[in-house]
Amino acid sequence: MFPRTGRVSLLDSEARLGVVVSGSLSKGLVIKLDSGQSVEELAVGRYIVVHGHQRRFFCMITDVVLDSSNPDIQNAPPDISDPFFEAIYIGTAAYGKIHAQPMLSIDDTESHPKPKPVKTIPGHFMRVMNATVEDVNAVFGEEEGMNFNVGAPLELEETQINLNLKKLVERSVGGAAVNLIFDMHNDYGWEATNEGGPRVKGLKQLFNDKVSICTLDPESSLKRNAKVDFEVKLGYDEVEPEDIEALRETMGLTDAMLDAARTVAKRWGERWIERTINANNEDIDEIEQTTPIRSGTFVGLQRRLQRFERWQFLVPQSPGDSVAQIVKLLEGGRSVVLEFGRYGNSLEAYMLVANYLTRRIHSLYIDKVERAMGDASMEPPQLLITIEEAHKFLDPKIASQTTFGIIAREMRKYNVTLLIVDQRPSGIDEEVLSQVGTRVTALLDNERDINAVLTGISGAAGLREVLSRLDTKQQAIIMGHAVPMPVVVKTRSYDEAFYEAMLRGEIGGKPLGATRERLGNGSKERRLR
Repeated sequence: MFPRTGRVSLLDSEARLGVVVSGSLSKGLVIKLDSGQSVEELAVGRYIVVHGHQRRFFCMITDVVLDSSNPDIQNAPPDISDPFFEAIYIGTAAYGKIHAQPMLSIDDTESHPKPKPVKTIPGHFMRVMNATVEDVNAVFGEEEGMNFNVGAPLELEETQINLNLKKLVERSVGGAAVNLIFDMHNDYGWEATNEGGPRVKGLKQLFNDKVSICTLDPESSLKRNAKVDFEVKLGYDEVEPEDIEALRETMGLTDAMLDAARTVAKRWGERWIERTINANNEDIDEIEQTTPIRSGTFVGLQRRLQRFERWQFLVPQSPGDSVAQIVKLLEGGRSVVLEFGRYGNSLEAYMLVANYLTRRIHSLYIDKVERAMGDASMEPPQLLITIEEAHKFLDPKIASQTTFGIIAREMRKYNVTLLIVDQRPSGIDEEVLSQVGTRVTALLDNERDINAVLTGISGAAGLREVLSRLDTKQQAIIMGHAVPMPVVVKTRSYDEAFYEAMLRGEIGGKPLGATRERLGNGSKERRLR
């Protein structure tokens, strides 16, 4: 009798998986599993190493396959209820295979070997091993300096994947940056609620003197005990027709309505929105008689602008210059989080405010950079703007006309770039996606979204299956400039141990300006989503 317990556990990082039997550089490797290896313990996205004669090839499993040496076995399967017959057939006549995509190689003949792009493949029958802690560290480095631990590779939790923070931003913005975050659901600033219920700390609690919070909804901020620096109010007198163009689809604005907005803004000046909202029949008749605007078009525009009356952050005249306040903080080296409070439930409000502020801040940056005339010391700090529901701003039909589309195409020309957050990457303009340096992607099952997020990624064909089979929580694939190769991670937990490590200076290279009381002793676990 052959006991089933004779199989090797794949959780042993030193275990051999099998040998290379075929493959190509473009399509990946085919690996026949050893007879002692269980197919059930393998998963797409796992990190393995092929040991060649001179190089180690770092690969990702992209498919798991069952095969047999004799087709008749499929027509007349043997009875493996008897362990004796199971031991005879499994691994010999019937066996498992995996497909793996080579991502990097390390030449072990060099005195100081470093990971390099793959330009060849290992030969026949080269042995395939589970990745060890040493293998992972050779590729992703230790957590020190600008390397930040974002999680662990699948089934190897005793080590970690480190994201190079310098490379994360240098591709997009050329160096360390301040961040302007349009916080749609109040997740970034002071505190957020995890999916499991416990409250977790936001950026202000963790980086106190480096972050400022402003709000559109002080009542909501007060209820959440958020420590807010100032309230943002926008005046009708400051809103221009260009500010509402990005809301074309969301508000159902036609081309005729947008033309009407430009016409009445030119005719009525700064009070055009207020006068349009309050226009009576006499006003409408006058507009129809003295301009090309038809009454039906004007009334359609009026009804849509009347939605603005629901938002208390919009007032007839702004009491202060919110743009100037935000820019002053950014130039002082502070990141700014704009909380939307209850208005985060309105996509129209989110898009109006984000477009309004970004248009003006981008314009100021252009002016400051051009006046600096190449003198880097006179230029404003690099700015990273974070937007959610990015496809609404970067739809192919409007991306070339919106400020966000312009910023994406300029890359870092005027020291401004984007961090885009979205659940529908297929709705984002392809040219914009091609400019994204690093991508962190959770589960995607829509074919169009998968194709979109893999645009421009080397080895995309092998990553398609991986993306569609990630766990729904705490798994993501990281691709691009900040990691040496695409990798699937089980994201780290943001819990008390994480906060304590920050306090000790083990994250980011130096202690934060934080007290133990502010970090808190009763904080609950937070998982990167």
